[in-house]
Amino acid sequence: MLPVTLQFLIAMIASSINDRAKRKLDYALEEVRVLRDTLQAATGSMRIPFSPDQRRRLALAGKELSHAERRQCCQIVKPGTILDWLRELAARKYDSSRRKTGRPRKARDVRELVVKMALENLGWGYTKIRDALRTGLKIEIGRSTVADILNEAGIEPAPEREKKRTWKRFIKMHWDTLYACDFFSVETLGPFGVVRYMVFFVIELKSRTVEIAGIAVDPCEEWMKQVARNLTESGGRISSRREVFDPRSRSIVHGWVRGDSQSGGCKEREDPSAQSQLQSVCGAIWRTIKYECLNQYVIFGERHLRHLVEEFVEHYHTERFHQGLGAN
Repeated sequence: MLPVTLQFLIAMIASSINDRAKRKLDYALEEVRVLRDTLQAATGSMRIPFSPDQRRRLALAGKELSHAERRQCCQIVKPGTILDWLRELAARKYDSSRRKTGRPRKARDVRELVVKMALENLGWGYTKIRDALRTGLKIEIGRSTVADILNEAGIEPAPEREKKRTWKRFIKMHWDTLYACDFFSVETLGPFGVVRYMVFFVIELKSRTVEIAGIAVDPCEEWMKQVARNLTESGGRISSRREVFDPRSRSIVHGWVRGDSQSGGCKEREDPSAQSQLQSVCGAIWRTIKYECLNQYVIFGERHLRHLVEEFVEHYHTERFHQGLGAN
């Protein structure tokens, strides 16, 4: 569980982001109202002659909104009109009464492949997709055909798609090569009372393979750099990886990746959300180790702790079933 101070900080940041988003939305809505009033004063009518492409774009954008959001945001077009356009788009797919002119449509599997390539490669434009299909798959298709397929599917050109690159998409694309790291604390009995140890672990996100990288009472920067060298040098767990995620964005982890010439060229990336998939994976690991193993013992010192953790990790890799792996 996150400390109260960190929870308060996250709440303050979230509130600030929400306030900024609300101010931007209020300005955009007011700007639309001004343009609507200007149009009415100039033409005497509120009716705008939308083209079919504009109707499709507005319908697809309005589809993502809830009923209350459509009532708030739709200033030029009524929410009911948006729903009517959506129904027309859905019905058009099954309308065989219209006479089709010109060249026949591409096969359904080709059209689905074009859409898939555009969604999985946000920087690919019409020409790049056409060349990939022609050269790699020997599918003859024109640039304008690619553009028509993507426009009909409501997919923007490459420059607009690039702006919508998300962390979720980044993680999905690099899932096979990503590692995450985190700490968890364990209290043990020492000769002079309770001693709290910090356990630092690294997990491969694809296979859920865990490595206990180090255990220390006070994991300082020099200690973290030494752990980094152990992990990234030849034969280390992440010697061939270049992306390491720290779900909690702890400053102590920056020291062993940023500015450390011995870190093997790895780059640390901060997780964009406290409730992200990466944090859930790391949280599941340390909760599993604690609840299924450490909480069942009275731990006497570092040596006992290290033995328990290493034994459980071995059990975790070889005997325990993993429910989460099937979901990925």
